[in-house]
Amino acid sequence: MDLQGSTQAQTYPPAFERAMARLLSDEGGYADNPADPGGETKFGITKREYPKLDIAALTPAAAAAIYYRDWWQRYRYGELPGLIAVKLFDLAVNIGPDHAARCLQRALRACGRRVAEDGALGPATITAARAANQLALLAALRAEAAGYYRVLAALERGRRAGGDQEFLNGWLNRAYE
Repeated sequence: MDLQGSTQAQTYPPAFERAMARLLSDEGGYADNPADPGGETKFGITKREYPKLDIAALTPAAAAAIYYRDWWQRYRYGELPGLIAVKLFDLAVNIGPDHAARCLQRALRACGRRVAEDGALGPATITAARAANQLALLAALRAEAAGYYRVLAALERGRRAGGDQEFLNGWLNRAYE
């Protein structure tokens, strides 16, 4: 991770490094779109979630430290197989950890793994993910994420003119990458 002026290098697991590279590519830099409920955002970190943080001044290294502590470790993404960990982490930042875990659980069921659809990344879900065919699971996870985004856009379209249609194409790109 590029620490941009930090005097101490933080070492992260390789899967987290790949996940951060994907996330930074998807989330991009600073934005303050009035249509985005997160408000001021940089690298996917929002003012709504971190109200005391200077979002505009956030560096990639500071974002990585936040994501490692508050997401990667907290939600146990590092316990998943690499491809699945990277994808689930990226989805979780965008749709929330519980919705992302439900997408994974539905994908596991599509791959013949019987797991509860409870939105928690617990031992049964992690074990099932490790035992599943990784390419099949990744394809199913992508499909579940795309379905989630389509439903979200349709619901928002019903709530307000235009809804989240402006975000849908980007969301679908994210789901299928």
